[in-house]
Amino acid sequence: MNTKYKDLIEQTFDFPQQEFQTENGNLLFHNIDLNKLVQQYGTPLKFTYLPKITENINCAKQWFYKAMEKHQYSGKYHYAYCTKSSHFKYILEEALKNEIHIETSSAFDIDIVKSLKKDGKLNNNSYVLCNGFKRDQYISNIASLLDEGHTNCIPIIDNYEELNLLLQETQTNFSIGIRIASEEEPKFEFYTSRLGIGYKNIVSFYKEQIADIPRVSLKMLHFFINTGIKDNAYYWNELLKCINVYIQLKKVCPSLNSLNIGGGFPIKNSLGFDYDYQYMVNEIILQIKTACDEAEVEVPDIFTEFGSFTVGEAGGAIYEVLYQKKQNDRERWNMINSSFITTLPDSWAINKRFIMLPINKWDRKYERVLLGGLTCDSDDYYNSEQHINAIYLPVYEKEKPLYIGFFNTGAYQETIGGFGGLQHCLIPHPKHILIRKNNKGELETTLFKEQQKSEELLSILGYEKK
Repeated sequence: MNTKYKDLIEQTFDFPQQEFQTENGNLLFHNIDLNKLVQQYGTPLKFTYLPKITENINCAKQWFYKAMEKHQYSGKYHYAYCTKSSHFKYILEEALKNEIHIETSSAFDIDIVKSLKKDGKLNNNSYVLCNGFKRDQYISNIASLLDEGHTNCIPIIDNYEELNLLLQETQTNFSIGIRIASEEEPKFEFYTSRLGIGYKNIVSFYKEQIADIPRVSLKMLHFFINTGIKDNAYYWNELLKCINVYIQLKKVCPSLNSLNIGGGFPIKNSLGFDYDYQYMVNEIILQIKTACDEAEVEVPDIFTEFGSFTVGEAGGAIYEVLYQKKQNDRERWNMINSSFITTLPDSWAINKRFIMLPINKWDRKYERVLLGGLTCDSDDYYNSEQHINAIYLPVYEKEKPLYIGFFNTGAYQETIGGFGGLQHCLIPHPKHILIRKNNKGELETTLFKEQQKSEELLSILGYEKK
């Protein structure tokens, strides 16, 4: 009977996979021996594998280029990264190596844009798409960017007042977009997104408040689905409604030339993940082209805003199982040396699941366990894997440490978890390292941030150093 953990995984999934292999009982991630990483840096440990960002950007570009060639689509494709997924400088610098554009969501985002421009990472030819609900400082910062000559800064109008606020703040000619308030999935507690302007009101809004303003040019229609790009009736229905609005608007607004398909691609959340990206892109391009051809209007340039897809699969977290608590006859709790609430907040807040695999001991027997965090909060646990409805790990042995990794955690976890700030029960934020490839293609690791120290947390709380 095969009872090793490696046997369990190979019998359950198609394994090894592109990014995951094993060698001598240890897990390799993109050919990185994670056990050696643990021995060098210790745990808990966060890491970012930067080459994955470039890989995903270029994959998406190729999917769209192929689809446009296949369907003889005359419009252009533009890849934008929405910074809210991860604002870190090392993320933006890696992403911007690939001739992409930026989508912002708040006032401080514009300060990041200016910093990147100052460092030569971004220029006036790069599109800066300004989304979100805008007031005061955000409006002022957008106007400042426009006044500095960044004509490819396009504020996406979210409500009926924003355009007037911008006109009061700048005398520069500028282009705008309009965000559609899409209808939410049937399971949502409300019917229509709080963001954007309703489908039926967009054409009249343009005619009444935009068309007669000489220094404003409407260039873009922005369409966003909260649940992302999925092959289901809901998504295709909303996309078709969006295309119809674009066609109606294009007929009265010749300057309109771009369709922004917000809502990102999904990322891998289990070893059983299956998603045909090329098929989805082919269908999106085909539907847009077919509708425009039938209406005899020019097809739009396509923008996408991929956040999680850009950075999610680049991130990971590694913990040590400190102790096993047997609370009853059936439940074994493996206690990790950190907290899920603070380091993987999505797993606690919205029950999000990540790929979870042991780092070592793949050649040992396995057992069913629950995973518990260090805080005194009863919600600080991770109790099931989406694909098998349980967690199986190599058997815990006190004298032989077991390390476990959570993968594809690179989007949102640091900002939602409050990187560098207070953590629940004052559990410190882990050490964070960056993994790059040098000019020779060799992997290099650098320390980005040490594990938080007591002094940092006490300073935030107002305690003076004695």
